[in-house]
Amino acid sequence: MRFFPLMTIIAMVTMMSGLAPSRAAEPSAVGLWEQVDEVSGKPESWFRIVEKNGVYEGVLVKGFPKPGEDPAEWRCSKCEGPERDAPVVGLTLIKGMTRQGLNYENGTIMDPRDGAVYRALMELSPDGKKLVVRGYLGIALFGRSQVWNRLPDNAMAPAPGARRPPAPATAKQAPGKK
Repeated sequence: MRFFPLMTIIAMVTMMSGLAPSRAAEPSAVGLWEQVDEVSGKPESWFRIVEKNGVYEGVLVKGFPKPGEDPAEWRCSKCEGPERDAPVVGLTLIKGMTRQGLNYENGTIMDPRDGAVYRALMELSPDGKKLVVRGYLGIALFGRSQVWNRLPDNAMAPAPGARRPPAPATAKQAPGKK
């Protein structure tokens, strides 16, 4: 009878003393990312990557227009299916990614400029601050990679002190008037 309580105490002491293996959680691609133009070095777009039931998706949440462009006019005119003529901001461009440690695979990425859908891979840096996104045709050798930078999750939050627009005034009649 003494054996069972003694083993329980030993197991508890082992877990509490740190002898049991422990490992910090690996960073995840979930969050807000900035895509930068490789030539100018200026931001082109922001993506929010989310995880839904073990599958990762990336939504374009903000675009940075070039001079003369209006992001409100950006439409996926060459896309197919329900995305055809949809506003580009708000579209899920990265779909179906599954995680294998710091690597994400088996997904696709769509180029909203021409509607082309490419197979995709993503690789997260060990510190979680860089994400290499690669779109390719056929085999990964024939593709293009971009390095995206992690943004703070609150980068999309309204500016401090920003006010909401006032509610529309309602017409009130003065007392006694009809």
